[in-house]
Amino acid sequence: MEKDIESYLRKRVTAAGGLALKLVCPGFTGVPDRLILFSGGRVCFAELKDTGQKPRKRQLRVHGMLRDLGFTVYVPDSKAAVDKMMEEVVPNEVHTP
Repeated sequence: MEKDIESYLRKRVTAAGGLALKLVCPGFTGVPDRLILFSGGRVCFAELKDTGQKPRKRQLRVHGMLRDLGFTVYVPDSKAAVDKMMEEVVPNEVHTP
């Protein structure tokens, strides 16, 4: 379930010393679920999905806007996808699942 993947993401980010802030933007739809922040100014976004699900059209449009601004947007749909994201965002993190 999406909430399980989101919970896993929050725990992984926190364990790596970062913040995974829930994004709520009244009046602006399609924003990713989480703003992820790490030391050194590393910033990315995560749009959590159930396994096999894809972002909606509006979400894809907003993801494109964020990418055009130079941000990275991940769309993890499993714990393994969160692990892959974390390897890219925090390459030297030591993780024991």
